[in-house]
Amino acid sequence: MKPSDSFIDEVTLTVYAGDGGDGCASMRREKFVPFGGPDGGDGGRGGDVVLVADRNLATLIEQRVRREVHAEDGVHGAPKRKDGRKGSSTEIRVPVGTLVYENRAQGTNSADGVGPLLLDDLETNERRLLVARGGRGGRGNPHFATSTRQSPDTAERGRAGQIRHLRLSLKLLADVGLVGFPNAGKSTLLTRISRARPRVAAYPFTTLVPNLGVAEVGDRRFVVADIPGLIEGASDGAGLGDRFLRHIERTRVLVHLVDAGGGLLEERDLVADYDSIRAELGSYESSLLDRSELVALNKVDLVADRAVLEPVETELRSRGCRVLRLSGATGEGLESLVREMLTALDAADEAS
Repeated sequence: MKPSDSFIDEVTLTVYAGDGGDGCASMRREKFVPFGGPDGGDGGRGGDVVLVADRNLATLIEQRVRREVHAEDGVHGAPKRKDGRKGSSTEIRVPVGTLVYENRAQGTNSADGVGPLLLDDLETNERRLLVARGGRGGRGNPHFATSTRQSPDTAERGRAGQIRHLRLSLKLLADVGLVGFPNAGKSTLLTRISRARPRVAAYPFTTLVPNLGVAEVGDRRFVVADIPGLIEGASDGAGLGDRFLRHIERTRVLVHLVDAGGGLLEERDLVADYDSIRAELGSYESSLLDRSELVALNKVDLVADRAVLEPVETELRSRGCRVLRLSGATGEGLESLVREMLTALDAADEAS
């Protein structure tokens, strides 16, 4: 399986609720009861289709394979007032953090009122959403008996179940998001502070999909997301950046990794690198600029004279940034960074 196929964060899906069973038109005919009257049973209700958030899932890959989901039809009614069995409902388990939209019209947007409609945000484990209701079962002929028509020979047909066209869009649930240019060292950092094992290599765009890891400080744990490297124009879709950016919308703390060792510092402006990523975040969602953040100057093990980092740190700190030096390769500064992440999370919780 290709890396890009292992993580699926958006799919379209058509769901079909079960049709209701037909009511039965039957007359009671027994020995010594030649005119027993109507005795047709009601049809069973069709099954529903329900989405259920499951924290044990991390991708929508199952829905990519299974594009149509059907619930069971209700069973028809039978003579002797035997009602049909209700159709079994179908549950579709999706990752926690899945946004559920109804595609009401193709090629339109939500501004004109007929585009995709947000039905729910499945942001908690076991949260349920009924997306297609089963059709009502038809009534048997006893329901149509009157004082003047005591032997009706008609029954009601079952109602059709709902059919809905859905778009499922996953936004990862993470406490901390790692952002930065390609090859800034985000994947390496994630492997050092958690048990996650993303692909790591010395070339840009190694990470093609977001990765999650769990970091620990004492008895405290929190989830860290490695967001694939952003480039200029990411908020407009360059490098699939718009798809990656949505995965940091739920994070409470952002860690900006700035590559301090990826070339001669005299020829690069690290502050400009930081500003560029901030610009893309703000273009995508302005509220991201207000998120609690840390700035990590990574790969300092490759910097021969670390004094050249001091002007960069001074400038960033003058803007109110918490700046740390880091080496994902050697482990320098890792413990301090993880503790700072936890402190920032606690501060974000207090502020909310």
